[in-house]
Amino acid sequence: MAMSNSFTRYISSFWKGLWSLLKGMRRTIIIFFRKKTTECYPENRATLVISDRFRGELVMPHDENNQHKCVACGICEMNCPNDSIHIESEMVEDENGKKTKVLRRYNYDLGSCLFCQLCVRGCPHGAIEFRNTFEHAVFTREKLVKQLNREGSTVVKKR
Repeated sequence: MAMSNSFTRYISSFWKGLWSLLKGMRRTIIIFFRKKTTECYPENRATLVISDRFRGELVMPHDENNQHKCVACGICEMNCPNDSIHIESEMVEDENGKKTKVLRRYNYDLGSCLFCQLCVRGCPHGAIEFRNTFEHAVFTREKLVKQLNREGSTVVKKR
């Protein structure tokens, strides 16, 4: 009697295991014959669609007169949790004798950036923004440190 009870359990567990295997194989076969969704990058660069919300690189937009909106207030540098932003500025006296802070260098380390967007949200002038560029492969980390302000650029004059 004990022998037939263990044999019955063995047969029942065999059929349960076989049923489970067949259910898994059914799912595998269904997925095998689905249309493939693999992206063929870089062959599909012309048709590649990147979300507008993707944060790929911090940039400082300049207009056609090589002017930007950054007043070197340093809020983005203070908000950066990883110290990816370093601002060099100096005080300059204008013709009226008024001292103003002028941006000399705006360095951004793409290699240590967390892409948290705290710098962009904290900027009161909208001087920096994230673009959705994503090809940044380099052989040395020093090439990931970028100067965002262009040479000879100035602050947009308020009208």
